[in-house]
Amino acid sequence: MQEKKIKGIKRHFMVDVMGLLLCIVVHAANIQERAGGKMLLAKAAGKGLTRMQKVLADDGYSGEPMREYVREKYSWEFESVKRTELHQFVVMPKRWVVERTIGWISNFRGLSKDYDRDPRTGEAKILLASIYYMSKRLTHRETEKEIDCALDARLRKLTENVNKKLPSLPKLPRTL
Repeated sequence: MQEKKIKGIKRHFMVDVMGLLLCIVVHAANIQERAGGKMLLAKAAGKGLTRMQKVLADDGYSGEPMREYVREKYSWEFESVKRTELHQFVVMPKRWVVERTIGWISNFRGLSKDYDRDPRTGEAKILLASIYYMSKRLTHRETEKEIDCALDARLRKLTENVNKKLPSLPKLPRTL
């Protein structure tokens, strides 16, 4: 089977019922969503999410083969949330939790566009952004400016470290 030559990335998120990030997988856009979903589930299972009982997924992960795969391999119940109306805004059950998390994370400058050459860098940036939101929700901090400055400094340092470790790739821009 030949893969499509598509540029870009895909991001797969797994969040809890509060919208806090449990697991993230970033990969090339030429990989199908179901294969990316399987990578995400394997990564989540490796993290020891033993209390999880049910997985709610987007319609792109739907299908009986995926449902059977999740049931046999992980003993989790799998349910795909399907859209009912294409051109109207309808709040989908539980799907808004993931969409809200993606909205929070996409507020960060370094994540608004795909600047990264290595998917691990994208995953690390998303993890840093989710740590920011988790700490903000736990501490109820109102001084976002100092947290944003600290996060931007960490993202710059992460980009420099990736550039040092991967000298064969073109250098990433210093500004995010």
